Amino acid sequence: MPITKARPKKVPITLDATLQRINRRLAGEQQSLRITRDRWRSNLGDFYLLDLTRNVVVASHVNPEELGRELGVLEPFESVS
Repeated sequence: MPITKARPKKVPITLDATLQRINRRLAGEQQSLRITRDRWRSNLGDFYLLDLTRNVVVASHVNPEELGRELGVLEPFESVS
């Protein structure tokens, strides 16, 4: 019988937990990742990055999982569910 390597399973992390981790990291930079309300969704996407000192949108159409990996708040074995 051949031995096969099992793929390591990813630990699911909720979207809320991911947002909290990201916002804790961004707090020092006076930024926050926000969820878009319905009427602005076509302009900003589902998530946007807000500069809290100037109250200006820094980035729109942000993917929380990609941003979390960029900032180092998500480990390689974690996935956003």
